Amino acid sequence: MSALGLVVLAIPIGIVSIIVRATSRGPALFRQERIGKNGKVFIINKFRTMSAEHEDLSSVTAKGDKRITAMGCLLRRYKIDELPQLWNVFVGDMSFVGPRPDVPGYYDKLVGRDRRILDLRPGITGPSTLKYVDEEDILAVQPDPVRFNDEVIFPDKVRINLEYLDNMSLLRDIQLIWKTITGDTSKQEWQA
Repeated sequence: MSALGLVVLAIPIGIVSIIVRATSRGPALFRQERIGKNGKVFIINKFRTMSAEHEDLSSVTAKGDKRITAMGCLLRRYKIDELPQLWNVFVGDMSFVGPRPDVPGYYDKLVGRDRRILDLRPGITGPSTLKYVDEEDILAVQPDPVRFNDEVIFPDKVRINLEYLDNMSLLRDIQLIWKTITGDTSKQEWQA
């Protein structure tokens, strides 16, 4: 499916790459280390949405972050920046559904039963992705976005992803993909 997606979306991906390069300095793709299945580090591919000189700063991003380019705002709003991750799915680093891959210092630091999350291949979408589809908006109103992420959002994502792990099914994955495509976040299945 990822190969088909790459073929079907080759022209739009090429056009977006050209636009990203033409509207800001730096490469079209942002590549960063992320934690994958069994704690293996891999390189994620996304369209670059930040000024190249600022992309290695904090991994927590709030809406209105000055590092985000004008084109980056548009790419983030419609999740177009995620399209290059089809390559990560194709090579086996990621899946369509699973916990979002995080930077080192989060999932790889989990202990006890929480480390079971590393049994999963990270995904482009999942139940915690749908719950926190407006994560940048939530962080934008916090006095300390990094602390709020670390103390509230990240632990909740761990809880949601463990619930997903314990109740995985092909039907549920198809439902999560459909909800992602349609933007349907009305059913709060992460509370099931």
